[in-house]
Amino acid sequence: METQKIEVLHSEHQEWLNRLSFYKDDIEVLKHRIEEVAVKNTKTEVLAMVEHFQNQFIIQRNEIDEFWHEIKQHENEIEKEAEKNDVALNRRRLADHPAMRERMERFEKIFHDLRVELLNFLSKTM
Repeated sequence: METQKIEVLHSEHQEWLNRLSFYKDDIEVLKHRIEEVAVKNTKTEVLAMVEHFQNQFIIQRNEIDEFWHEIKQHENEIEKEAEKNDVALNRRRLADHPAMRERMERFEKIFHDLRVELLNFLSKTM
């Protein structure tokens, strides 16, 4: 089992939470853009795509919330470990979290692809 310094794990968590917060805000901006399209263009195929993107935003928002919760749980574990013995905290190591790192990378790729798909759609309909 790989280990990592506590401060590195904590720093990575904070970075992820900041990025997830950005994506959550970005979803709100994108939702407004897609709503503008729905108001201006009521063709069936356009409305079907609007619904598709709205569903994807719900899915991605849920993923953000679930991952946020997982990160916070891991932070709580780190905090408990630190409270046990705060001596040499900057040198202490805990189990690494490669699955969480992979989850963040996968989320960002999916979100990026969704954003590109949406921007292509918007360029055709606006």
